[in-house]
Amino acid sequence: MQPVPLHSLSELERASLQEIALYQLQEKLLLGDLSLAKDCSPQTFGIPLSQVIANDRAHRQLQEAVRSSRRLCLEVEATVRTFQAQRLQRMGRSLVPCGALPEEPLPPALPSTESWRQRRGAMSVDSITDLSDNTSKLLEALQLSHPHELGPQRSLGKKKMLSLNPISWQVPRIVDRCCKHTEMHGLHTVGIFRVGSSKKRVQQLREEFDRGLDVFLDEHHSVHDVAALLKEFLRDMPDPLIPRELYSAFLSTASMAGTAQLGALQLLLFLLPPCHSDTLRRLLRFLARVARHAQGSRRPDGREIPGNKMTVSNLATIFGPNVLQKERPGEKDAAAVNYEDSAAIILVLQRLIEHHQTLFMVSPEMQQHILRRLFQTDPDIIEYLLRRRLRAAPSTESEDSREEHAPSLLPGWTCTLENSSLSSELYSSTSFLNLDVGI
Repeated sequence: MQPVPLHSLSELERASLQEIALYQLQEKLLLGDLSLAKDCSPQTFGIPLSQVIANDRAHRQLQEAVRSSRRLCLEVEATVRTFQAQRLQRMGRSLVPCGALPEEPLPPALPSTESWRQRRGAMSVDSITDLSDNTSKLLEALQLSHPHELGPQRSLGKKKMLSLNPISWQVPRIVDRCCKHTEMHGLHTVGIFRVGSSKKRVQQLREEFDRGLDVFLDEHHSVHDVAALLKEFLRDMPDPLIPRELYSAFLSTASMAGTAQLGALQLLLFLLPPCHSDTLRRLLRFLARVARHAQGSRRPDGREIPGNKMTVSNLATIFGPNVLQKERPGEKDAAAVNYEDSAAIILVLQRLIEHHQTLFMVSPEMQQHILRRLFQTDPDIIEYLLRRRLRAAPSTESEDSREEHAPSLLPGWTCTLENSSLSSELYSSTSFLNLDVGI
């Protein structure tokens, strides 16, 4: 086995990973009696991150519906125009006897909604209930879960079937677009995140996002305005990227050093809900890229390229209080953080920025722990999970594109051995399952 990205694990594997990480952290006495953090379920600012993701998803579905409607209207219009042109041609060419009217051909039948859907090759999720029981259950098991759907099902006491596919990449539009805008236009801007912005323009952008508008940030938007917008979004989240239940545990890692510190931080990151984990990783990758341009450089022609002066330490100082919050925004003493906590917050975020590429990877040993645990509870799905991992070809895509799309999946649940090579790999991968499970 090789280390794999956290977001490549299936929903079932991530749930098992959270339980293992929680157990190991409690063994290290970093956590007491703590239940796993759950996604909140209540258009952008001051609401739970999971709801922001749900709103973005609804926005994308609405856009797709509008585009589909426009395509259908254009097709209908083209069909009517073709029919009218053909009719005029026939009327011009044929000799019509006196008192007789030309026979009008019937207009072509418009495509029904069902035929339109079939022609596009898509199946609506809403149509699952119209399928047979076996097909319905299979599709439900393979559907990617979303945070806002988990709460109501858990509250009703229903046992949710966890998916065997990776959870979709969950980063809010506003975070991704602010990061991309700064990466494109602001990496060489001196004092980015420190220089003041226009409160009026930032407020306007904020209101546009809150109204659910499709806001595009381009070169006409001030880099400092976009930077302030990103900080405001993180600051106003009712539940910060790192949940408050884990605040003390993350700060306790500041007194550690070396591999012990990184190991504890990694286990704590495994406890984050998927939308928090994905958004935090996107933010850390962005901050690391900003820090790489802190120092000035020279072009091949000798011209100087200014640095932005934002080192990892400077970025951790600015973003630390927004990512790690002890009190809710607006509460008494929310901005009052003692010196020891402030220093620990900066140090922890520094480590997260510096090591973000490895902290979100799942080691082969941890993968074995996950499979051992699942072998006890769901032995039938072990073969499927191993086959999906063994057949996953190494990706040549960039890190950005890999994270925005779910990893490739096998076409079906079950399959037979196709060659001895895969069989031997599968055997070697499952040989450790006969060992005693220590977790």
